[in-house]
Amino acid sequence: MSGHSKWSSIKHKKGAADAKRGKLFSKLTRAIIVAARDGGPDPSANLALQNAVEKARSYSMPKDNIDRAIAKGSGADADQSQFETVVYEGYGPSGVAVIVEALTDNRNRTASEVRHTFSKNDGNLGGSGAVAWLFERRGLVTLDADGVDEDELTLAAAEGGAEDVARDGSIFQVTSAPEDLSAVREAIEGAGFAIGSAELTMVAKTTVEVADEGDAKKIIRLIEALEDNDDVQEVFANFDIPERVLEAVAG
Repeated sequence: MSGHSKWSSIKHKKGAADAKRGKLFSKLTRAIIVAARDGGPDPSANLALQNAVEKARSYSMPKDNIDRAIAKGSGADADQSQFETVVYEGYGPSGVAVIVEALTDNRNRTASEVRHTFSKNDGNLGGSGAVAWLFERRGLVTLDADGVDEDELTLAAAEGGAEDVARDGSIFQVTSAPEDLSAVREAIEGAGFAIGSAELTMVAKTTVEVADEGDAKKIIRLIEALEDNDDVQEVFANFDIPERVLEAVAG
């Protein structure tokens, strides 16, 4: 988990001012619309919507945008947005396990594009269940570690129902059950801590250590190529790349 969560933190910082923000907001909006369509407009009674909204907030999506997306998903025209969730599993360079979650209105198109991306970047797409057993769903809140008192953070996180608080290099990772993500975030923010990101993730049970910068670049290239696909919502992987290597690759 550690290497991938560090990469997520780096990516989140870049995403806040990225030229691709328009594409990012489009993906976040799509996720909110589908969640509201499938489970109703009340986040407190719709875990998928609650988590989609939490992620949108963590990327500073305006509240008006979020409210419009919920209204569209739960409105009379909701059936016009016939997106479905599809999950792909495969392996990347160095044997890294990869899970790709997408929302698509054309399953054949998305499958073809994802397969091509894997093969073009030294990976291969597997069948259903190929790597899912290596991961488990968790809520994850990240914070910059600089100036943060771990004991105070742990106390605040526990108030929200967090399962664990751990430091990994320059960030703190707070994990929780998926249904507790919103409460954990609110407890941490209520205690005065600045949140880096808050979202559902797939936590790897085992990781693949990748210390070589060249191999790390190949893996990040695959991840970024997958994330650049308009249909792809999330990409999870079980690589563990040292922070100094990740910083070099990101730079």
